[in-house]
Amino acid sequence: MEQVEDIIVTGAEAGEIGFDWLLKRVARPRPVPLRIAVVHPVSASSLQGAVDAASAGIAAPLYVGPRAKILNAAEQIGASLDSFEIVDVPHSHAAAAKAVEMVRSGHASALMKGALHTNELMAEIVKRDDGLRTERRMSHVFLIATSGYPKPLLISDGAINITPDLMTKKWITQNAIDAARAIGIDPPKVAVLSATEEVDPTIPNTIEAAALCKMADRGQIRGGVLDGPLAFDLAVSQEAVAAKGLTSPIAGDADVLIVPTLEAGNMLAKQLDYLAGASAAGIVMGASAPVILTSRADGPAERVASCAFAAAVAQWQEAQE
Repeated sequence: MEQVEDIIVTGAEAGEIGFDWLLKRVARPRPVPLRIAVVHPVSASSLQGAVDAASAGIAAPLYVGPRAKILNAAEQIGASLDSFEIVDVPHSHAAAAKAVEMVRSGHASALMKGALHTNELMAEIVKRDDGLRTERRMSHVFLIATSGYPKPLLISDGAINITPDLMTKKWITQNAIDAARAIGIDPPKVAVLSATEEVDPTIPNTIEAAALCKMADRGQIRGGVLDGPLAFDLAVSQEAVAAKGLTSPIAGDADVLIVPTLEAGNMLAKQLDYLAGASAAGIVMGASAPVILTSRADGPAERVASCAFAAAVAQWQEAQE
């Protein structure tokens, strides 16, 4: 495994370079780019990221949706899809079902959300018989690069699990650890967030944070170094740690933030994006293949970064088998 120092940008470079380090990591020579089934890419924005990822050598997209609408979107961005496979289906629901089937059959190795609602895609992915379920609970992982923090930061779960219980948080944490290790952060320092660093029975998620740390001690969560509960400032600020006199193996230097609820994670990631000039990529972990779950507001660069994130995870998972 490559040392994390070789790939992570620091200081102001994070805001300037964004995800260049990740693109370089996954664009290295390999037999075949990641085969991504792009679901219903019928708008210019939903198509552009996949086209750019193909140009960068990261992905080999398979476009699944109404052929005429996909070609119209390609015309809008001046792209030719002559060398790519287009799987013609009548509408977004059929596209989601077909894309999941393509992953199950091995024809594709990842999914990418196009111009359809997240719920519509996830409904096909989580089906018990025909979906992409594994023994794990699925969860979303944001990958954030910002000039306000000296290294990449992973945040989970801000998109899938609304009010997770303890066992769901176990899988959220394990999935995030695996995602971090896949991009070279090994072992990742994991902060389980709450409003305070004290275990307080009147704040239930502080008890769950402490339980997650004990689960890691007992080997129920593997591959990371955990501490919690931790308030946000103690997770990311050495100054706050010094001021409060906290002793912790990860405080002020976290790689992964585990949030208590979906609302907390979603707002935290978007605040960093819109107020701190961050760039954000994101994927769903815990399915049988990575799922690139982009937002309609994501630009092409963030969509390409999400493809690179998925490619890194797929490569890492193959190496673990």
